[in-house]
Amino acid sequence: QVQLVESGGGLVQAGGSLRLSCAASGRTFSSVAMGWLRQAPGKAREFVAAFTRDGGKTYYADSVKGRFTISRDVATNTVYLQMNSLKPEDTAVYYCAVDGNTVRLRAGTGDYWGQGTQVTVSS
Repeated sequence: QVQLVESGGGLVQAGGSLRLSCAASGRTFSSVAMGWLRQAPGKAREFVAAFTRDGGKTYYADSVKGRFTISRDVATNTVYLQMNSLKPEDTAVYYCAVDGNTVRLRAGTGDYWGQGTQVTVSS
């Protein structure tokens, strides 16, 4: 069983920044791929960013490349998502997720995900 707890969401103006955190327990980073998904109102959950299990490679959705950065702290089993130059279309509930590899994360799903944190970007 994996527990994932997200934090750091909020309301921000377009062009602003937010940093999301995900505290993970129940599995070590080396045994799972971890990443972020998001779901906007009326839309399907979609992939945002992810690490491979060994942390050696990262993936990003085209819509966030160059603006978002995923990182992790192995010592505390925490994954971060630094979001810069936010746009109104980034408004969504953001979920931390884990899976055996990045394939399913990049398809917008995973074995486990947290409760989510709301990010709202005003224009």
